[in-house]
Amino acid sequence: MLVRPHGSSELKPLLAPSKVLSVGKQIQMSSRELSDLLMFGMGAYTPLSGFMGEADWRGVCDNMQMDDGLFWPIPITLSTSEENADNISIGDEVALVDNEGRIYGVIAVSELYEIDKDVECLAVFGTTDPDHPGVAKVLEQGRFNVGGTVKVFDEGDYPRTYEKLYMRPSQTRALFEKKGWSTVAAFQTRNPMHRSHEHLAKIAIEICDGLLIHQVLGALKPGDIPADVRVDAIDALVQNYFVPGTAIQAGYPIEMRYAGPREALLHALFRQNFGCSHLVVGRDHAGVGNYYGPFDAHKIFDDIPKGSLETQPLKIDIAFYSYRCGGMATGRTCPSDESERLQISGTRLREMFSNKETVPTEFSRPEVVTVLQKYYDSLSH
Repeated sequence: MLVRPHGSSELKPLLAPSKVLSVGKQIQMSSRELSDLLMFGMGAYTPLSGFMGEADWRGVCDNMQMDDGLFWPIPITLSTSEENADNISIGDEVALVDNEGRIYGVIAVSELYEIDKDVECLAVFGTTDPDHPGVAKVLEQGRFNVGGTVKVFDEGDYPRTYEKLYMRPSQTRALFEKKGWSTVAAFQTRNPMHRSHEHLAKIAIEICDGLLIHQVLGALKPGDIPADVRVDAIDALVQNYFVPGTAIQAGYPIEMRYAGPREALLHALFRQNFGCSHLVVGRDHAGVGNYYGPFDAHKIFDDIPKGSLETQPLKIDIAFYSYRCGGMATGRTCPSDESERLQISGTRLREMFSNKETVPTEFSRPEVVTVLQKYYDSLSH
């Protein structure tokens, strides 16, 4: 039997069958707010019914708990400008649009409130540094937050652009059940999978019935490799180096916050809604720059109250290629010293391609290199 949805006996997708073609009042969403709306729509944020009000925002910031006691690690909020807030009243149904005016849904407004952005940034990101991309997003928000229940009419272009990849929680759960899987590990990725990723993924397959390679399809940071290229690279890896039927590749529309430890908890929470019993948590999960320690995302799972999540972390050490042991290993499985190790990272892989260096087979599989080389070659034309 699969894990239950978070805080509920059933999924609560907020997709509505009909579309409102014109609503007088509108709120223009940021790319992050739009990605959150789409997560509401597909049921990934079960059991939430919409964007958080002030009590929930404060509770989540202060102790990762909503006003009703539900565990939730990161505020899911909608903001608007002071000028727009002046035209919105409690009880209004307001259209939610992107920067081109496309209507994705509506919110039934129950609250308008101001927040201390520094409080949120310190709680969620551990910093108020505007160079942190997640902090920058919060600082760019409008002055007021808007709380209320939402209905989602439009999932954007994701279902068409990623027809075989875009899967809602109800679909992944149905697929897992069809395969007879009861324990499933989610592998979060915003990069093509190099040898270290492959090693972590295969450890997960040894422990669980199957693996969900779960790609971020929402907005990324500059320099990240586009989703369609990542799909081809991961397909090349899975088809050539994984036992058939052990791994599924899927995608979802969230935008990364780069909140490190707290985001690792959010990743586990909504993976529970997708039906995953475990989440692979590697080095500096959901981190950026040097804001977090390499294993802060491991430690935070030990700090939350027992029973907060059904989905559990698979905490795995940094993987590297060991010349002494002749293969992929971690510090727990191979006694080699630094001089005998090839440290593998997505950042270093991107540098190799950008600098036209030869990528060794110890770093990335040749079939993956071929896909990525084609992409990098296209950038220079």
